[in-house]
Amino acid sequence: ICPLQGEGQVERMVFTMTANIQSKLFWVLLGFLAIGMFYPLIGLVALVCMFAPVAFSFAKGRYWCGNFCPRGSFYDHVASRFSPQKPIPAFFKSTPFRVFALLFVMGMFGSQMYYAWGSAEAMGAVIIRVIFATTIVGIVLSLLFHQRTWCSFCPMGTISAWVSSARKPMPLLVSEACVGCKLCTKVCPLQLRPYEAKGAREGFTDPDCLKCGRCVKKCPKQALSFE
Repeated sequence: ICPLQGEGQVERMVFTMTANIQSKLFWVLLGFLAIGMFYPLIGLVALVCMFAPVAFSFAKGRYWCGNFCPRGSFYDHVASRFSPQKPIPAFFKSTPFRVFALLFVMGMFGSQMYYAWGSAEAMGAVIIRVIFATTIVGIVLSLLFHQRTWCSFCPMGTISAWVSSARKPMPLLVSEACVGCKLCTKVCPLQLRPYEAKGAREGFTDPDCLKCGRCVKKCPKQALSFE
């Protein structure tokens, strides 16, 4: 890296490279579901996407959700083309609803796994069915509201947000150069408001921040950066 480049430029280059990777990951989801219809054993591979978001959250919050989640990539780069881009209803972001969604989805998953236990193929089929069903729910919500509506109460995302809330890793710093143009909110996948943390020493620490860097790249004043 050229030593004349500022830290802000380097950070933007990293986010650009990550965004290029993220923009292609939806093919992983589509390929996974297509193959899984005939070879359900591949469903076990998806356990990585179940546990990785939580593992990442200890050090980087919901970083996986914003940069490496194949389903997130699908919503961002496919469903977004048909979404009306409406505000995500506050109801979906509320703690009671998120707890309900977590218990319901994990309860259904756990009960099906109980009966499938002992057969790797049957267990893989359970995972494929759950991912397929929840993806369809996400698509419907994309058509009604915003493409990332599902992500506002995704069970794994919720657990990651809880971990992030306790640890507050990788805060987004908002300098005094911020002019409150709100472009950061317009490009934020979850419609968060980083500009409200202008000048705050601890930075913007919303646990649902996906650390995708879109606000950093979009800011005309280069007032945003991750610690």
